[in-house]
Amino acid sequence: MATATSPSPIARLTLALSVAMARLSSRERNAVTIAAWVIGLGLLWWLAVAPALDTLRQAPARHTRLDAQLGQMQRLAATAEGLRGQSTALPPGRDEVLRALETATAGLAGTAQIAVLGDRATLTLRNTPPEALAQWLAQVRINARLLPLDGQINREPGSPGWNGTLVLSGPGLGTSP
Repeated sequence: MATATSPSPIARLTLALSVAMARLSSRERNAVTIAAWVIGLGLLWWLAVAPALDTLRQAPARHTRLDAQLGQMQRLAATAEGLRGQSTALPPGRDEVLRALETATAGLAGTAQIAVLGDRATLTLRNTPPEALAQWLAQVRINARLLPLDGQINREPGSPGWNGTLVLSGPGLGTSP
């Protein structure tokens, strides 16, 4: 007993196209063939070649951006390694910490005042520029090994900088933060 299998959808489509092409005149068959090639080449360009060319055009800018990110990551890694090396050394003495605080605070150009009482240092800010404060914090963290314990700073609308206080502490002032 033989069973009849129905042709697959692709086979049916191919058969239907063959029958339709056979009904056309030679000139019409050539036009349909040329149109199919044009559509096929257009799809090939749109789906394969154009995206590849676009990626190739964007490659130099991406490479430059990634190189900059790599450089920044390497600088951060070097800073972290330096800090890791410092953490194994003995903490600076009180006099050294006070000198580092004075040096860093002098860079704030009179927009801040430092007061040290016991194992705490309090920085009072008056319109301190954000960039200067960030640099000051980095210097104090690295050179004096002080970290912020408490802070109440704000920026008034229209004000050029930060106002408020920061309280810092560290091993060089008497206790660990």
